[in-house]
Amino acid sequence: MFRLQGSKVLAVDMTGDAVRAKNGSMVAYDGQMAFKKMSGGGEGIRGMVTRRLTGEQMTMMEVKGHGTCWFADRASEINLVGLQGDKLYVESSNLLATDGGLRTGTTFTGMRGASQGNGLFTTTVEGHGQAAIMSDGPAVVLRVSAQYPLTVDPGAYVAHQGNLRQSFQSGVTFRTLLGEGGGEAFQIRFEGDGLVYVQPSERNTIAGDV
Repeated sequence: MFRLQGSKVLAVDMTGDAVRAKNGSMVAYDGQMAFKKMSGGGEGIRGMVTRRLTGEQMTMMEVKGHGTCWFADRASEINLVGLQGDKLYVESSNLLATDGGLRTGTTFTGMRGASQGNGLFTTTVEGHGQAAIMSDGPAVVLRVSAQYPLTVDPGAYVAHQGNLRQSFQSGVTFRTLLGEGGGEAFQIRFEGDGLVYVQPSERNTIAGDV
């Protein structure tokens, strides 16, 4: 069971089940716990090959036992996302923890990899259960519908779920429009029906040079 203690600490109550979490994110636990380091990017041979191709820097650990485990990472804000057989797309650096029963993998997303520190691939989480995602500042959850497509700055993008199509728009950016310069050379456009999570503080991006 995932629950938040404040907005920056995730508490997971376990009764013999397992949870996967970002390596090094555990801050405390009580009861009896066993820890095992894992590699992110997906399970099995395909996941291993994908990690090599993408350079996906997502090291996870599996925690199993009886008691409560607390997780946090650099005082980031945490959002809980419930999955009912659907798929969550999230930047690997923004994924804190998942239920042990959820499957993780990677998917090709195209040019958004120009965000510094992120590959051309994004992490996928699917199945039935809960995931905890992080943001730099409180995340805003924006609804996309057929009538209202959404355009997002790549540095502010955290995750999305639902039946969404993703495309990239280049040209004038939010910042260059305001005369600040040095902004991203493209934005991400979402169409369809679903949710997009954005953070108020942007990553450093190098997209303007691409």
